[in-house]
Order: sequence, then C-alpha cells, then structure tokens
Amino acid sequence: MTSTGRLDRDGMARLVAADIPRGAFVNLGIGLPTTVANHLSPEGGVTLHTENGMLGMGPEAHGDEVDPDLTNAGKVPVTELPGASYFHHADSFAMMRGGHLDICVLGAYQVSGAGDLANWHTGKPGDIPAVGGAMDLALGAKQTFVMMNLLARDGSPKLVPECTYPLTALGCVSRVYTDLAVFLVEPGRVVVRDVFGTTFTELESLVDLPLVDGT
Repeated sequence: MTSTGRLDRDGMARLVAADIPRGAFVNLGIGLPTTVANHLSPEGGVTLHTENGMLGMGPEAHGDEVDPDLTNAGKVPVTELPGASYFHHADSFAMMRGGHLDICVLGAYQVSGAGDLANWHTGKPGDIPAVGGAMDLALGAKQTFVMMNLLARDGSPKLVPECTYPLTALGCVSRVYTDLAVFLVEPGRVVVRDVFGTTFTELESLVDLPLVDGT
C-alpha cells in the first residue's frame, strides 16, 4: 500500500490495530503503543493485558470516565471492558513469561535487520534506564510488533543493520510500524509492505540495510 502522506501517531495506531488478529491476547507497551487501545473494534474480540495486573483493558478514559485507580502500565487512565479482571503484578508477569500473549506492541530506540530490539536504554551516561517489562514481553509474546518513527531527532535511521544501543532481546521483532513505512522482518530479509508519503527508492536511501519491495 502507498499513501500520499506520512502517518501520525493515530495513523500508526490504527494500522497496528487493524493488523491484530481477531481474538488475540495483546500487551501494549508504554508510550506510543498504548494509543492502539483507542482503535480496536469491540467486534474484534482482542483482549488487552497490562503489566500492572489487568486483563480486559479498554480505551483511554476521559472526563467522568477517569478512575485514578484504573490505569495502564504507563499510568494513563483507562476504561475496562465487560469481564475485565485484576490480579497481582507477579501473576501478570507470569502470564508474560509463560507464553500466554499472542502479541506485544513496543516502542524502540533501534531495531536491527535481524529483528533485534533495543528499547530500554540509550547507553549514554546520565540517561535513566527504563526496562520495565520489555524483556519479558519481547521474549514471552509469540510476536513482537514495534511502533516508532523511522528517523531519530538527529535524522539517523532507527532501523539499522545492527543495534548500537543496549539490547532488550535478540531476533524477536517481526513487524516494524513507522511514520514512513511498515517493515516485515523475515528470515534473512526486511520487506517493505507499505509506504506513506515516500517511495521505496527514498526509503532505501534513508535506511542503511537491504530492503525488499513488497508494496
């Protein structure tokens, strides 16, 4: 698919939400991935899991819906869906580590062409590490989707031949959703599935690794 404009945050979230299979159990990482909850259709039967101990999370809460005791792992107020349940933090991590999640959606500093993930620390002195449950999710979920802008603030690509930031997990990422393209990380290759506001040729000039045109 080719679009005339790059995706904003909601555009990326809508695309991820549309790609989550019906009936899947999913964890949304802190930050950009949490916006996916706002674009899931009730008819899709997707069940959202949170690290802080909730199953059946709904979209973000606003106005009178806000309950200060009902938040996602990023402390954002959320709603609950019918049948929602609550449990201990340790039980939540046991679900993550036990292979019970179909998909986790995470942010990233870098993703390598081999699907390696770096998303908890830049490695710079003074930066605060924030591993949270990322390692447990990346290794425990059956698939790991990443949402991020393709380029960092300095213009460097975040999809790289090899990660230079401290690694979260090896070979775990299967899809990368960015503002300019969707990349499928397959054995031995990275396929460009969709482009937004750019072309495949332009992407090749931005990313320093071989790409396969799947658009």
